[in-house]
Amino acid sequence: MKIAGWQKVSMVDYPGKIATVLFTPGCNFNCYYCHNRELIHPTDSLIGMDEEEVLSYIYKRKGMIDALVLSGGEPTLQKGLAEFIEKAKSTGILIKLDTNGSRPDVIKDLLDRRLLDFVAMDIKAPFHKLMQIIGISADQSKINESIRIIMDQAPDYEFRTTVSPDLTKQDLLDMASLIKGAKSYALQQYKRPECDYNDSRLDTEPHEFGFFTECKALLEAFVKKVEIRGF
Repeated sequence: MKIAGWQKVSMVDYPGKIATVLFTPGCNFNCYYCHNRELIHPTDSLIGMDEEEVLSYIYKRKGMIDALVLSGGEPTLQKGLAEFIEKAKSTGILIKLDTNGSRPDVIKDLLDRRLLDFVAMDIKAPFHKLMQIIGISADQSKINESIRIIMDQAPDYEFRTTVSPDLTKQDLLDMASLIKGAKSYALQQYKRPECDYNDSRLDTEPHEFGFFTECKALLEAFVKKVEIRGF
């Protein structure tokens, strides 16, 4: 499995756990506000970390590191993902997958093999705004399928949305209806990425906290727990 970045210790990427986080190269989305833009179409110089080094780090810190988080990029694009997770899981560590939900077949395979303890899926936008946000044409049916698989099979999970300035309350209601009955939905504040990407939308003022609290109250009719992040 290719690895493009490694945060050795994180207190925020796996709820309630101390985690180590891997960032995989390549993504099939091109969200204009992406904070890991260098991973969308990575250069060879970014890809060179040794998975055996990661596994050794995890093994030597058993009892100190609780979880491994696979982020990106989009980890489900990686060949050898399941095999790497099997090796990591053999150390007794918990595994969390961050995904955009575009590859339900991969998510289902990992869950069928009981390789995942937590799945976090980004709900980017309602269908009518999806291309506007992610920069490409995507198959909404695959995203819907991933939602169903995660809700039915994942031992623990959350859905989350970066609330960019172009999303409205109705957009969030539309997205919440896709995950009706879900246990957790996180609304994340949009923050301008520090990169040279040229898009006029990056300069748009983010929604204020009051917008989030109003949305939270509305979305609680669909989802058991709604959390606001990024303030």
